[in-house]
Amino acid sequence: QVQLVESGGGLVQAGDSLRLSCAASRRTFSDRAMGWFRQAPGKGREFVAAISWSGGNTYYVDSVKGRFTISRDNAKNTAYLQMNSLKPEDTAVYFCARSPFCMATIKADFDSWGQGTQVTVSS
Repeated sequence: QVQLVESGGGLVQAGDSLRLSCAASRRTFSDRAMGWFRQAPGKGREFVAAISWSGGNTYYVDSVKGRFTISRDNAKNTAYLQMNSLKPEDTAVYFCARSPFCMATIKADFDSWGQGTQVTVSS
């Protein structure tokens, strides 16, 4: 089982930036897709972004396109989510996840999850 540990969350003001990191515990990180999801209070866990095993393909939910960037460093077994121009509606617990596939964008295709990191954006 892959262990994933998120970091980088915090309390920021609207318009600020944050970079989330997701460190994976095993070397199988490099040949699997990685994704970021978020869950706001009282809502379900929603897809935010995903990146293919090579980093060559990325996919975003419409609400974050142009503001968020997903990336990965396979040498460090780490995935990132750069979040710019944050909005209050981005407030949520953010989770990273690993897929057993080369690319994935739906929750059911991810089999390992981190514990989450809180992102709070004040207006």
